[in-house]
Order: sequence, then C-alpha cells, then structure tokens
Amino acid sequence: MSTQHDPHDQHHGTGHDHDPNEQDVHDTLNHIVSPVVYITVGTILLVMTAVTAAVSFVDLGVFNAVVALAIACFKASIVVLFFMHVKYSSKLTKLTVFSGLFTFGVLIMLTLSDYFTRAWGRW
Repeated sequence: MSTQHDPHDQHHGTGHDHDPNEQDVHDTLNHIVSPVVYITVGTILLVMTAVTAAVSFVDLGVFNAVVALAIACFKASIVVLFFMHVKYSSKLTKLTVFSGLFTFGVLIMLTLSDYFTRAWGRW
C-alpha cells in the first residue's frame, strides 16, 4: 500500500503538520547568536566590573552600596538576557523570569518593612 502525496501540499517534506498560520514552537527555539554579540556582552561585563572596582574607591557615603548593587543588577540582567537566552525565548519564559523577580521584590519589601518598623533601642 503506497501513500500518495498531494502535489498542492505546501508542507510536504518540511516535517510541519500544522496550519501555515500557526507558529512552530521549534522555529522560536532555533536561533543563532552571532559571536560578535557574545564578545560585546562580555566586554560590557568586563567594563562594568572595572567601573564597580573604581567606584569602590570613591567615597559616596551610604550610596556606595546602592551604586554597587545597581551595577550588579545591570550585569545580572545582561547575563540573563543574553547568556541565558531569555531575550530570544518565548513569552512564557519571560513571564517565568519576571514572576521570579517579582516574588523576590515582594520578599525584599516585606523584609524591609519589618526592619524599618522595629522600635530599635526602645525595649
């Protein structure tokens, strides 16, 4: 028993068995990032590391930690976006990353609200 192929079938031989208007999940997963992007991102991370080290020698008072954490957050976001390929991922992956960051933010806010409302030295 032989199978006959429809000559009008646009998807013959492509391995796609869905409507042409539907997005293939694998189409979004197979992306190729240029080495230039990785070199650029690596250079940015090295420069920001040097900036962090240079800022540590500047007396900013209480803002030393704030500036260092801001630079660290920027570097972490670069790593997540490019090296973990979140920039090129599906909306579900981006939602998952955002949900984790949102949960982390809520936990930090709850911790700080407890810390700031304590009656230090009054008991």
